[in-house]
Amino acid sequence: MAYSLIWSPTARSDFRDLVQYISEFDPDAAERFGNRIFHALESLYTFPDSGRIVPEFRDPALRELIRKPCRIVYRVDQERSCIHIVRIWHAARGIPEI
Repeated sequence: MAYSLIWSPTARSDFRDLVQYISEFDPDAAERFGNRIFHALESLYTFPDSGRIVPEFRDPALRELIRKPCRIVYRVDQERSCIHIVRIWHAARGIPEI
C-alpha cells in the first residue's frame, strides 16, 4: 500500500533554509541537494520502514534516512498510511530537536 507524505512546518522550514544557504555559494549544488532529498523521500511511499529508528529516541515509529550531511527524520503512522516528515536536520547540529 502506498503511503502519503505530510511535511511539518518545521521540516519545510528546515529544507528551505538548507537549500537557501547552499544556493548562496553554489546554486547548482543547492538544486542537486534538493533533488537528493526528494529522491530519498520517494522511497518512503512504498517502504516507510526503510529508515533506521532514530537512536537517540528509540521510538519505533520515529525513523530517519541519512543523506549526508542531513538526517531526514520522519514518523510512520501505520493506521493512516501516512508518513510525517518531522525534520531535515543538518548532522553537524547534533541531536535533532523533535
